[in-house]
Amino acid sequence: MNVGKTLFAQLMEFVPRTSFSRIVQRYGGDAGVRRLSCAEQFRVMAFAQLTWRESLRDIEVTLSANASKLYAMGLRHSVHRSTLADANESRDWRIWCDLATLLIRRARKLYREEDLGLDLTNTVYALDATTIDLCLSLFDWAPFRSTKAAVKMHTLLDLRGCIPAFIHISDGKMHEVNVLDFLPVEAGAFYVMDRGYLDFARLYKMHQVGAFFVTRAKRGMNARRVYSAATERSTGVICDQTIALNGFYVAKDYPEHLRRIRFKDFETGKTLVFLTNNTTLPAWTIAALYKSRWQVELFFKWIKQHLRIKKFLGTSENAVKTQIWCAVCTYVLIAIVKKELHLDASLYTCLQILSVSVFEKTQLSCALQLDDSGIELPLDDNQLILFNF
Repeated sequence: MNVGKTLFAQLMEFVPRTSFSRIVQRYGGDAGVRRLSCAEQFRVMAFAQLTWRESLRDIEVTLSANASKLYAMGLRHSVHRSTLADANESRDWRIWCDLATLLIRRARKLYREEDLGLDLTNTVYALDATTIDLCLSLFDWAPFRSTKAAVKMHTLLDLRGCIPAFIHISDGKMHEVNVLDFLPVEAGAFYVMDRGYLDFARLYKMHQVGAFFVTRAKRGMNARRVYSAATERSTGVICDQTIALNGFYVAKDYPEHLRRIRFKDFETGKTLVFLTNNTTLPAWTIAALYKSRWQVELFFKWIKQHLRIKKFLGTSENAVKTQIWCAVCTYVLIAIVKKELHLDASLYTCLQILSVSVFEKTQLSCALQLDDSGIELPLDDNQLILFNF
């Protein structure tokens, strides 16, 4: 029973303490630390994410205003902004990366039975990147343009539950396609990406591993038709072809046949051309797979709107990566709680409730459970009317 514990304390119980301690020990995170251990640092950073704190002073003032409740949060001492700033600057960001990996592994197990609506048992990933703009004079380690800096968040999203399976944070100059060089590829899985990732040499390596990809063709692609399959145009599929690439170098990069599908979206009137190495699925399923790629765009929009990754608490590379990874940990933690407690509320609703009630002492499952019953006032209300206009 969690009677007497705050909602924040109950949420932190979903973080595996033993595994987290091993991660901290691996990187020496608590070596020589007298105040604000790594566990306490994560609690403060998670508190900042949940309650939308946007500066070190904001965090310090808010926590000092609730000094009597800090012990219930798992904090032994008051939190000073200088101490938190030093911790974010000096402690290895890989601690929070490994913690996020641990939580992601747990969340994916919980969501692996989610229905994609595509009659597929394969794992489906959507790959994309988002740019987070920074000030060049403060973040000179992350060059992007001549007048500004940026970091890119390359994300491989598992569409069952919208859980990020892989995240790489780079400076703004790194092109999206380069992430394919160290992306973990799973045999039998589908990787859905836009045409910015169209590199035939890298896609062929993915094909050799036994994975499937779905992407869009670029204009003017030099290829010849080898075979055309029958199509049903009422589904939007204009043609379903087997093609071979022309050109000396590109044919060496991808020496095997590809599948090209031309599809017309009746809603927008646009005609799209898809490329894939899967030859068994119906053409309309391939089109539906690419349409599901939009989930990764919604994921980026969600975390930018509801988590604190646009204003940073430090200017060093370590501090920026620490804050981004702590935000990812918070997102995945809420997803775990939602599934573990069988909540009907959305992640947005859970986050909104927690943002205003982290210090409330009630059952977490009750606080996050939507109540549609409402409160009905009696018809014969005896309350006096103060102003009767």
